[in-house]
Amino acid sequence: MLTRIKNASLVKSRKVLILKNSLILDILSLLKQEGFIETFEEIKDINLIKQKVSEKYILVSLKYKGIKQEPYITNLKRISKPSLRIYSSYKNIKKVLGGIGVAVLSTPIGIVTDRIAKSKKIGGEILFYIW
Repeated sequence: MLTRIKNASLVKSRKVLILKNSLILDILSLLKQEGFIETFEEIKDINLIKQKVSEKYILVSLKYKGIKQEPYITNLKRISKPSLRIYSSYKNIKKVLGGIGVAVLSTPIGIVTDRIAKSKKIGGEILFYIW
């Protein structure tokens, strides 16, 4: 999902299609709340390459600013990977670009940003940084 969003913002695509999953829905709602994407909606049936696919997809509308249409998402950096999980306590969570960016964490209370994790004094797995 992160690679699809990053590539779509690099080529200035307005919309990107992503497979649906509950973790992805939580991350997208967080990105919308933080102002990195405009909207997202579920699509149940879609025609891909002249065949009907019954899997559920999410259509994400990316956000751009200014006359030059520069994307709000400058860069994404994945931190935890399936082969190497990175966990952190709330005390050790670093600021992303001096507070300009956002770190997204998976915690016992759900998917949250670094600011929320610090305020609630809860740590977790650092999923990715976005700025």
